[in-house]
Amino acid sequence: MTTQCPKCKAENPDTKQFCGDCGTQLTPAKETPIHTKTIEVPKEELTTGSTFAGRYQIIEELGRGGMGRVYKATDTKISEKVALKLIKLEIASDKKTLERFGNELRIARKIVHKNVGRMYDINEEGGTHYITMEYVSGQDLKGLIRQTGQLAIGTSISVAKQVCEGLSEAHKTGVIHRDLKPSNIMIDREGNVRIMDFGIARSLKEKGITGAGVMIGTPDYMSPEQAEAKELDQRSDIYSLGIILYEMVTGRVPFEGDTALSIAMKHKSEAPKDPKEYNAQIPGDLSHLILKCLGKDKDSRFLGAGEIQTELENIEKSIPTTERIVPEKKPLTSKEITVTFGLKKLLIPTAVVIALIVIAVVIWQFLPQMEVVPPELDRSSIAVLPFIDLSSQKDQEILCDGMTAEIITKLSGIQGWKVMNTASVMRFKNTEKDIKDIGQELDVSTILLGSVRKEADDLRVDVQLVNVSDRFQIWGNIYQQKLTRIFEIQSTIAEKVVRALKAELSPEEEERLQKSPTDNLEAYNLYLQGRWLWNKRTKEGFEDAIKYFKDAIEKDTNYAQAFAGLADSYRLLGVYGYIPEKEGYQKSKSYVMKALEIDESLSEAHTTLASIKLDYEWDWEGAKKEYERAIQLNPNYGSAHQWYANYLSYIEGRHKEALNEAMRARELDPLSPIINQNVGRRLYFARQYGQAIEEIKNALKIEPEFWPSHRVLGLSYLGKEMFPQAIEELEKAVDLSGGGLDPLMRLGYAYAVTGNQDKAIQIMNDLKSRSKDEHIPPIAYAMIYIGIDDNDLAIEFLEKAYEERSSELTKLKVHPFYDSLRSDPRFINLLKKMNLE
Repeated sequence: MTTQCPKCKAENPDTKQFCGDCGTQLTPAKETPIHTKTIEVPKEELTTGSTFAGRYQIIEELGRGGMGRVYKATDTKISEKVALKLIKLEIASDKKTLERFGNELRIARKIVHKNVGRMYDINEEGGTHYITMEYVSGQDLKGLIRQTGQLAIGTSISVAKQVCEGLSEAHKTGVIHRDLKPSNIMIDREGNVRIMDFGIARSLKEKGITGAGVMIGTPDYMSPEQAEAKELDQRSDIYSLGIILYEMVTGRVPFEGDTALSIAMKHKSEAPKDPKEYNAQIPGDLSHLILKCLGKDKDSRFLGAGEIQTELENIEKSIPTTERIVPEKKPLTSKEITVTFGLKKLLIPTAVVIALIVIAVVIWQFLPQMEVVPPELDRSSIAVLPFIDLSSQKDQEILCDGMTAEIITKLSGIQGWKVMNTASVMRFKNTEKDIKDIGQELDVSTILLGSVRKEADDLRVDVQLVNVSDRFQIWGNIYQQKLTRIFEIQSTIAEKVVRALKAELSPEEEERLQKSPTDNLEAYNLYLQGRWLWNKRTKEGFEDAIKYFKDAIEKDTNYAQAFAGLADSYRLLGVYGYIPEKEGYQKSKSYVMKALEIDESLSEAHTTLASIKLDYEWDWEGAKKEYERAIQLNPNYGSAHQWYANYLSYIEGRHKEALNEAMRARELDPLSPIINQNVGRRLYFARQYGQAIEEIKNALKIEPEFWPSHRVLGLSYLGKEMFPQAIEELEKAVDLSGGGLDPLMRLGYAYAVTGNQDKAIQIMNDLKSRSKDEHIPPIAYAMIYIGIDDNDLAIEFLEKAYEERSSELTKLKVHPFYDSLRSDPRFINLLKKMNLE
């Protein structure tokens, strides 16, 4: 046998180890060849025409950046073009970095939006880690700016609006871009914009990979908080968008420098020049918008991209129509995705030389030092802040308030979460408070923001659902409809909010969300004004509220909530002694039954009916059932919990449970004066006078001149035997109520028990004089006679109060005022007659 030389092809005997002609070593014929395993070396670049990972046929290199090279490739398994990014070895060698890539890409690829380039996956092939993403045929925005110097105003607005849409979708998913810049914004041949590279820049591990060629963010577009390594939210992207807008309309970035550090320092401390200084054609509103985006303090910027989009659309209306379309592109190069940067803009790498180490440490302080992960959203509570009137005439306040209240009403019927009541959120109308501060003050995890623009019969409503802890936009949308469809818009917004917060809905809740209180917008506005006046708890407030409720019913005779408003007004007019209680309760009962006839599911009406059964009919079991029914229908109706607390305290003596209900009401409506004072009131009836005083003092911080709070504070001081303070507070209550009977009779009692019987008798005489022109209920006299220790007359007038069915008698079993009568057989008999004993 012979062996052929692999070099010269000469035939040699198989016993030879070397070729006889050229000396080349021959493979031994009788020995088994030794096979060695090939060690795969990770690739950092690919050649055109090659196939990578068994499926990606490389078409061309598109660019290179801090993470590695980007290629245009055909995915042969699905016959589609993709962008393929190879990750540099120094990055891929860090296991934790790769884990973060995987985690964040799983989130980023959930973003499905026409203005966001899709992220597909991260994989490994032969030791090479790579990312696949959507390939966009077109030109990056940076290249377009370089070609034109600066873009037309209309083109800039068109691009920015689309970027806003993409950002809004990403932010609600919980993703911050953190490297938003023109080279990461693609414009296809039809002028459609795509934001690229979501979920990548923020994944880099900050320490240990800041060597040459590795970029964490881009200094020209970094927000001040990013440069300072502070915690980031979507407003960091808003700042970067402001830089991009600035560059589009001026052809330059606002801050330039020779090093990353110098640029970072300018972002932190130097005010940008007005872009109009570089381009006088920029509209003033657009210049203002850009500078607001570039606020050093993130709280001074727009909260979300949706707000910017709305403003851009308004500005767009004022520019010539011919400028509103993105112009045709110049012939494109094959580098559709550009990832280029200059060496002087790189972040300075770590070095071994002491001087460079110092510089690197300084720069490191300006780089992100904290991994940003998607927030774990607590979506158990929500506040709907007052909608903002963006109409040109600023004359749609009532419409805005109506939309706010109606969405609150719809959301309040959902079980399992907390919805702040209207009275509390309305205190934030026109506020400049930060959303995080508002959330903490109201103790909610999410906030719905909204604006309304009405022009003639056209309505535009912009809404954003925001997570309080990190200001991430969870959901947002813009609705443009005719005014006649306002109730449909409100139902849609409420439903979308529920879906965004992933609340489970029962069929009844689904139906409630779609129901409109009235089809008459004017009637609804009248009703809202009535409720606002009713909450004042004054005689004039109740009387004016009644007028508005009646006017609303004239507009819509089947307006159940307006009938409920009338019932509430007449009931409290009687309770506070402004009209005879019998008259108040009879009218209240008539109106509340009409409301329930129209809408049996109305929680407000069931609450009022429960209070009628409690305070006038003395039907304890019926009252309890109605309160429970009201809370079942609307677990977020604060007043239902407030008045149910009264029942638990007065009738069942369950002061702890009563306090819990009062505190639940306050949790739902923390800025309501009447609900806040009720917490102190429950403590007063539980004889916890010290705690009651502290609670009422806190309530008075909300509304210092709210007379019911001064009344309870005075009574609590009386319980603590702090007599001067008690008299002072009760006198304030009388003055602030305009001489109201309710605080006046308690002041008469306080005068008597503190040794001022002359003043107590003077009040008694004043009441007798007033009785010539108005009805003075017997309970007023009884209370003062108790104070001056005349038990016979006190019992006599309590019996008369019983005949009149005075609501004050529901407190007989627990009120400290009656302690001196508790052993009197006549008093015990009265308790039995009322089924309180």
